[in-house]
Amino acid sequence: MTAEIQVYIVLLLSVLAGVVLLFLLRPKDRIIRLLLTFSGGYLLAITLLHLFPEVYAHADKTTGIWVVAGLIFQLVLDFFSHGADHGHMHEGHIEHFPKALFIALSLHAFMEGMPLSNGEYVHLLWGVAVHKIPVSMMLAMFFVRSKVPVYKSAVFLFLFACMTPLGSFLSGYNDFLVRYSTQVNALVAGALLHISTVILFESSQEHRFHLWKFISMLLGVALAVML
Repeated sequence: MTAEIQVYIVLLLSVLAGVVLLFLLRPKDRIIRLLLTFSGGYLLAITLLHLFPEVYAHADKTTGIWVVAGLIFQLVLDFFSHGADHGHMHEGHIEHFPKALFIALSLHAFMEGMPLSNGEYVHLLWGVAVHKIPVSMMLAMFFVRSKVPVYKSAVFLFLFACMTPLGSFLSGYNDFLVRYSTQVNALVAGALLHISTVILFESSQEHRFHLWKFISMLLGVALAVML
């Protein structure tokens, strides 16, 4: 089995794991946020320790612009996803299918896969996979609350699961994306920097010290440093 296939399988299984865990264990919001905090710490460390050095090793005068563009693009996606990818969970019944949420999370998932082409950035792969577990949980909860039929929910969750592998595949085989891989990775680095820092900033709500969230963040950072 090639490294590329292994990447695709891990990314698909991460979404499946999130949905299965949601319906089997029905974890409390606190547990989901702890998992998000862990993934935020891991993603931040991997972005700073691996992705940024690789990007700036091939940098030109526009690299910083692409990083900022990625951060701003993720900020725009947050407006449509209502922060679901970094822990905002909305209670109550939803009247309509959350189209904007689904599109925003799918675009974010697609971007996350782009640096993973050809089996590269294995450390980042595990951070993305862990991050996708609670995000897929929240997306599944939105589908349930919007009263979307089960078969439609399954189709949309499958499409969402395919977005990150698709980003990885296209960035490895599309001539345009291959030619501008440094700019693409800089764009993704900016987006991941935004996601990870927002997760960590929001982990201390009301400016209170939360021991378990702090520990989960430290565990994520420590794992990234050790790998």
